[in-house]
Amino acid sequence: MNNRELYKHIKNIFKEKYAGAPLCVQSPGRINIIGEHLDYNGGYVLPASIDKYMYVAIAPSSRTYSCVYAADLDDELKLDWNHIEKEPPGSWKNYVLGVLAGIRKQGKTPGNFNAVFGSNIPVGAGLSSSAALENGIAFALNSLFDLGLERSGMMHISIAAEHDFAGVNCGMMDQFSNLYGKQDHGILLDCETLSFEYIPWKPTEYQLLLIDTGVKHQLSNSPYNQRKEDCQTGFHAIRQHFPELSSLSRASIAQLDAVKDTISPRVYQRCRYVIEENQRVLQARVALQNQDLMQTGELLYASHEGLSKLYEVSCAELDFLVDTARQEKAVAGSRMMGGGFGGCTLNLVRKDAIPLFIEYAGEKYFRRFGSHARFYPVNISDGTKLLK
Repeated sequence: MNNRELYKHIKNIFKEKYAGAPLCVQSPGRINIIGEHLDYNGGYVLPASIDKYMYVAIAPSSRTYSCVYAADLDDELKLDWNHIEKEPPGSWKNYVLGVLAGIRKQGKTPGNFNAVFGSNIPVGAGLSSSAALENGIAFALNSLFDLGLERSGMMHISIAAEHDFAGVNCGMMDQFSNLYGKQDHGILLDCETLSFEYIPWKPTEYQLLLIDTGVKHQLSNSPYNQRKEDCQTGFHAIRQHFPELSSLSRASIAQLDAVKDTISPRVYQRCRYVIEENQRVLQARVALQNQDLMQTGELLYASHEGLSKLYEVSCAELDFLVDTARQEKAVAGSRMMGGGFGGCTLNLVRKDAIPLFIEYAGEKYFRRFGSHARFYPVNISDGTKLLK
């Protein structure tokens, strides 16, 4: 369903279930051009919002409770603002409940409401549908009840929802890029200071193409949290010798090598990836400012090599797609994207070659794995906003 059709679909469902004319919020998915797993290590990342969306329709309710209906799942959450408790792990309701709990923790007192949401962001593909839902709900409630929350406040509420309700110890990149996205621009974000700058993204001959492996990851049930612990262990060891360091991403390979004998080989690999990836992000910033897409593409390939071999968050399907892309001259660069263990690859493909590349890569993937990959050309869009 395209964006216009989905927007109308969600509004119509709202009118059928709850009646009235709702406010509508558009909350995007996100890509990360480069800088994976650096947000929780205080590094630089280069994300962007994309034109795949979560739509939230919302209006006040006169009842003594609130309702949130997940259109894609045909499932409804009924809640009382005074009794917000976690659902079992894995439930979509925890993302919503976590946001509501965060709003209450801010001392805000919204009224009861009805809401419907639905999305064309592929779930489990590494495009951060969870952040789109969290920020979509937060932005909708803020708009409906005039809560006075700034975007930074909504970002922190959504991050806390991930930590405390969904059980994922994520960084801030997903929520930040969802709220601060700007059309035709990537965001160079320093995750330590939250300072950022917009980097123009207008390649005339190339298109961003996502390839979804169909392998679904659940970060709360994956080794994601273990990677974070490994990095913390490594940083603690480095800081024993170099106390001036503020984060792992700011360390050098020489500083890491100085403590190599005091940490496990696994922790060393994790830290090496983080330090090298942070440098790649800064190199990508220069390459994009110079409109050097070939250099940008080489950095994407190098990023994937580190994610696969050092950080070990790739999988056979992701590696296969990147190897396939590397064999095609029309593809400037490719890497896995997102938390890993499945999801998408991000590919920089010449526009005139996209149809043939999709056909070639799709057939090759099916022959190897017996399942169909999905292909999504995407454009960089604005962040979460209220639709008029």
